[in-house]
Amino acid sequence: MRHDVDVQISARADYAVRAMLQLAATNDMLTAQALADAQGLPHRFLEAILGDLRRAGLVRSHRGAEGGYRLPCPANEISLGDVIRAVDGPLAGVRGIRPEEAKYEGAAEHLQAVWVATRAAVRSVLDETTLADVVSGNLPRHLRTLVKSPGAWEPR
Repeated sequence: MRHDVDVQISARADYAVRAMLQLAATNDMLTAQALADAQGLPHRFLEAILGDLRRAGLVRSHRGAEGGYRLPCPANEISLGDVIRAVDGPLAGVRGIRPEEAKYEGAAEHLQAVWVATRAAVRSVLDETTLADVVSGNLPRHLRTLVKSPGAWEPR
């Protein structure tokens, strides 16, 4: 029986990426309410997420009547991995620690390498895909290949 690693994308990460994609698509200053409305997100939760993104330097905010949020740089310079790390921390962990820190003995001695490889695979998707890639639909070639692979769209 085969079991895939259960990689979870939190609501926080999903909302953060969606808000960032909306900013990338409009390239304008948008209020938190406008972002929430455009993506159907809860406004208060989004406000907290935008604070994390601002502290990470992934959005700039301006107060006042003309205020709102915007990207600090071109969308092709911000990866999905950057966004997710800003709101959720490291992309992959094992029992709350980084894979390279997990130590095993006996029959599980080589498990650490599997967890490190899992993190590398997640990075190869999220760190090599930018906001601009997603907005344009021009995803990196290796992502297009993964999406077309047998069983990619089937739940297990």
